[in-house]
Amino acid sequence: MISLDQLAIGQKAIIESIETDVLPLKLIEMGCLPGNEVSLLYLAPFRDPLYLKVDEAHLAIRKEVARCIMVKPFGDD
Repeated sequence: MISLDQLAIGQKAIIESIETDVLPLKLIEMGCLPGNEVSLLYLAPFRDPLYLKVDEAHLAIRKEVARCIMVKPFGDD
């Protein structure tokens, strides 16, 4: 498992765990939940913020928030 901020552009992963005490409620409501698919679409300069697709929602989140979301990239067994 890696944190969400370590994904490469275009890479897909499954959310494994989240730190609910740190993650804003709005992100949880928009689908940042364990078991959902996430992919990194774009990075702003200095890799912050990250532009993601979580299921069918498009989100931009700060790098510090992305570190609180642990994912398992596709193809990792």
